[in-house]
Amino acid sequence: MDLFASLIAGDLLVEARGCSARLRLDWTGKSNARRPAVMLAPYFEAVLSRAKTSQCAIELHFELLEFFNSSTLGAVIKFIREAREAGVTISLLFDGALRWQALSFEALKALQLPDDLVQIRPVRAGDSGTAAPLE
Repeated sequence: MDLFASLIAGDLLVEARGCSARLRLDWTGKSNARRPAVMLAPYFEAVLSRAKTSQCAIELHFELLEFFNSSTLGAVIKFIREAREAGVTISLLFDGALRWQALSFEALKALQLPDDLVQIRPVRAGDSGTAAPLE
C-alpha cells in the first residue's frame, strides 16, 4: 500500500492509505473543532481528486474514532454528496457496538441510494486494525 497524505487537526488524526482499488482513511482521536470544515474541506477535496484520478473508491473508517461533533458530521455529509456527484464510490464504516456511532451513522443511511455509490455499514474492529463487517 502506498501512503497518501494524512491529516492531523487538533485531537483528530486521519491516516490515509491508498491502493489500486480504494483509498482508505482511518479516523482516530476526536473531531471536536468548532469549525472542522475549515480543515476537512481542503483535505476531502484532495482525497476526491486522488480517487477520481486513480479511479478508485474511498473508504472512511470511523470505528476507532472517539468522538465527532455535529459540525464534523456536516462536513462528512458534504463530502459524501461531492463524491456522489463525481461518480466516486464512498463507504463509511463505523463501530455498530458504540451507541453514539450507531445513532449518527444510521441517520446517514438516508444518503444511500440504489446507485450504490454510497455505502454505510457497521463493522467490528479486528485485532489487526482492520474491520470485519457485522453479520
